[in-house]
Amino acid sequence: MVKLMKNEKGLTLIEVIVALGLLGVIIIAFLGAMAGASRAMFVADERATAESIARSEMEYIKNQPYDDTEPQSYDKITPEPVDGYTGYTVKIVAESLNNPDDGIQKITITVYHNGDPVLTSGDYTLEGYKVER
Repeated sequence: MVKLMKNEKGLTLIEVIVALGLLGVIIIAFLGAMAGASRAMFVADERATAESIARSEMEYIKNQPYDDTEPQSYDKITPEPVDGYTGYTVKIVAESLNNPDDGIQKITITVYHNGDPVLTSGDYTLEGYKVER
């Protein structure tokens, strides 16, 4: 039995350090991927919430009486206690498409979260039209 132990070689310090280094690199890469995925989920949730708020506000504005003042603008904070949308604000602008007013308004909604635009110009603007009834 003593002979078997003399012929076996153990791990050297260099091999242990290399193994720990490789393990460290793998762990750092995994944590970086998890952080990126977490941020992407937060942004997607924020945009989905903003889109839901914008669509709700669009329906609210479309159901209001037609007002031909130019432009009609609303700044409002969504009702936090009812819907639980803490930190979200909405800017709504309704403007006539033609001059003189022919009974059609373009409605543009911008949603902000903690003061930063979530739905704004470009791909994230919610636009709709309101027709005088």
